[in-house]
Amino acid sequence: MGVTGDETGPARSRERFLGGEPVEAGVRSPILDSWLRCRLLGLSPDQAELPYRDDFDPDSRLVRAAGPVLDHLQSRFSGSQMNISVADADGMVLQRRFGEPALARNLPPIQTVPGFVFAERYGGTNGIGLALAERRPVQVYRAEHFAERAQSNACCAAPIRDQLSGHIVGVLCFGYPYAYEHPELAVLLGRAVGTIERRLMAQSSARERGLLHTYLDAERRARETGAAGDGHRRLGPVVPAGTDGAEAFAEPAGLELDPHDRALLKEKATELISAARRAAVGVALPHGREATLLSHPVTSGSGVEGVVVEAVIGGDGPPVHHLPLSPGPPRTVRGLVLVGEPEVGKYAVEARQRLELLAEASTLIGTTLDVGRTARELAETAVPRLADYVTVDLPGSVLRGDESADPGAELHRTVVHGIRDDCPFYPEGRPVELLAGTPQMRCLTGGHPVLEPELKSAAGFIAQNPERARRLLEHGVHSLIVVPLLARGVVLGIASFYRAEDPAPFGDDDSRLAQELAARAALCIDNARRYTREHNLALALQRSLLPRGLPEQGAVEVAHRYLPAESGVGGDWFDVIPLSGTRVALLVGDVVGHGLHAAATMGRLRTAARNFAELELAPDELLTHLDNLLVRLDREEGGDDAEGSTGIVGATCLYAVYDPTTRQCTMARAGHLPPALVHPDGSVTFPDLPAGPPLGLGGLPFETAEIELPEDSTLILFTDGLVEDRHRDIDVSLDRLRGVLAHPDRGPEETCQAVMDAMAPEHPEDDIALLVARAHTLPADRIAAWDLPADPSKVCDIRAAATRRLTAWGLEELAFAAELMLSELVTNAIRYGGEPIQVRLIHDRALICEVSDGSSTAPHLRRAANTDEGGRGLFLVAQLAQAWGTRYTPRGKVIWAECALDAA
Repeated sequence: MGVTGDETGPARSRERFLGGEPVEAGVRSPILDSWLRCRLLGLSPDQAELPYRDDFDPDSRLVRAAGPVLDHLQSRFSGSQMNISVADADGMVLQRRFGEPALARNLPPIQTVPGFVFAERYGGTNGIGLALAERRPVQVYRAEHFAERAQSNACCAAPIRDQLSGHIVGVLCFGYPYAYEHPELAVLLGRAVGTIERRLMAQSSARERGLLHTYLDAERRARETGAAGDGHRRLGPVVPAGTDGAEAFAEPAGLELDPHDRALLKEKATELISAARRAAVGVALPHGREATLLSHPVTSGSGVEGVVVEAVIGGDGPPVHHLPLSPGPPRTVRGLVLVGEPEVGKYAVEARQRLELLAEASTLIGTTLDVGRTARELAETAVPRLADYVTVDLPGSVLRGDESADPGAELHRTVVHGIRDDCPFYPEGRPVELLAGTPQMRCLTGGHPVLEPELKSAAGFIAQNPERARRLLEHGVHSLIVVPLLARGVVLGIASFYRAEDPAPFGDDDSRLAQELAARAALCIDNARRYTREHNLALALQRSLLPRGLPEQGAVEVAHRYLPAESGVGGDWFDVIPLSGTRVALLVGDVVGHGLHAAATMGRLRTAARNFAELELAPDELLTHLDNLLVRLDREEGGDDAEGSTGIVGATCLYAVYDPTTRQCTMARAGHLPPALVHPDGSVTFPDLPAGPPLGLGGLPFETAEIELPEDSTLILFTDGLVEDRHRDIDVSLDRLRGVLAHPDRGPEETCQAVMDAMAPEHPEDDIALLVARAHTLPADRIAAWDLPADPSKVCDIRAAATRRLTAWGLEELAFAAELMLSELVTNAIRYGGEPIQVRLIHDRALICEVSDGSSTAPHLRRAANTDEGGRGLFLVAQLAQAWGTRYTPRGKVIWAECALDAA
């Protein structure tokens, strides 16, 4: 709700709020937060009583600093109905001025007499109370006031801070009729507050100058009486500690102090001032010199207590702290370093500590790309140097890597960290439901830090959970800062800082430090969130591209495992592809790189590999085609251009084809690790396969190797993530794998689990793909083969022999279809092929008819015209079979057709 000429808008919203209706969309968040606090405090809009105190100091530092400013403002607003007031940090009005002095006689005492307290807990929503609660400049118009008495006015107010400590010491407020509202009022208010703050600073400098003069007068009197005749050469004068930092040594001839020396001495002197006691501290300086800092408590003539710090600095010779301060050789110099009040020194020390903490935070926060871990690092950095307890609440969507449309609706307690473990905060992992008006919800909705110096009087904090709030207060928790985790304009959650051990409440400097820490953490959390999102997307893509289930086939018994990398999804994949003639292809591969691009490249390679396998290509030919594919992909994506290269250039791959009718396994690999072979006697070997270049280099040949797999032996294919990482030697890992596999009695599933339990790292740096295949052999009585010459008259003999064998297998129902398919395939082989010609029937999950010949010419299916005398044979085969095709062999080709056992 902004400034408008229609007072019915805010008035209507206020009435709806008081009636319990939601008004979030029509009211500014600071006003709504204040209304909520007023309702939690039990205030009534018609309440007119404010507490009055007469114990204020009419000549306080704030009054003296603000007096000339108020005089100027009164003169500027002369003749107007402007009401100018200064209140202290508790909301008690100390001074009032009016543009028209006659107003003071016509207004009630509550609006004219100093001493009334306008803190929000008494006066509801008003300029002074809201500026103290929000700790920033505010404006309140008409019905935005909670009390009925202020409905016709408007006001703007801003906190006044001590520039040394950063603490709020008061409020300057302009009250005026609504018609006087003008944007320049806020500008004028800010300038007036700045002037008051500078005058407060000047008072501090005057106090320190008084301390310095007191010390110098005492030293002068001591010299006049001979008490200070120590014979030391003097350092030049030093400006008081509370000024603009222009302190400087004036070195005499023969002794030089570089800026590092000066800064070191001033830093130690500041610590001595904050200690407020007499002390002597040795300080090591470069070039083998040392200095002794001497602190002297002093009291000025006006009663101001402070500390003067001197330095005794040695030149050449023994360390200074061994030299007496009595007269001696002039080998040392002595002079003032700093003069100041203990509180000023304390603030300087705290400021340096805050800077050190911020510097350390840049290295302590964001060491990983884990959202939860980054949030914990924020808490660990802040405890105990800023807070005693820290909680971090993040929406579930952020933990999953997404942005949150409504952070306050799905918060989860992500981190609880503190100096003790018994403080009764909501535990980690629990959903956090925030009530309106709580500091956390105000922080989320307003997007700015919320400081609650005294939790025992924070109505919103108590209302969230009165019993838990009581227990927290009993544990000493007394002050709170809530900071939004805001990065790139997105609210990612909130961090709450609690103080318990230090009796002093949090201040604005603490709030700014917490905000700075949270801002750094939020950026790291956002980076981790984005990484988590990409990681989840890549993982989902990769899982969608990997086999969801293994196909039915009888050649091998298969089990598999896939474990993605913890820090980034890679491009590992595996596959099991049934081939013709009861054969099966086993495949594992690994794409270079991580992330979405690697997963997408893996999907393209796996799809291409399946298509090439369907073409019945030999292992070396299949790898050659995959190699050419990667070369083309790299060119399409700018691989030849250094600036446009994606960095994913290659992959490794192992491709094996096993034939259960002959127990022969043909394998080829492209830069991949060889498989492991577990023999029936328990021995484990790694077949010596030609290595071959990785995929993507282009133009280099691949070689195949053929081995015979004993019946019930097990072949294990895996990617390098199983045996390689920076913490393990690959030879040691392979030996360990050998030991794990030396159990031939295990089934593939048990073997998979045993290998993963023994070999997979707890935090894998690379993907792991594992494929375990136990080889089976097709019984000889399930195979029938006949050799025949290229004689058409022998076709009828083959049909008769096939019918007899089908009858022996109990497949008489398939005899008719098998005869027709064999007739056509054998006739084609005799007519268009060459010797040797062989016919083979295989009884497996389907009836497989194969006819091989010595020609490499492949037949093609075509639709014959009505006038054609031939050309219908393959069409007939395609209609009778559930699948058919051609594969090439070193001696020719094989035309095969499968007929389902239930086809009859």
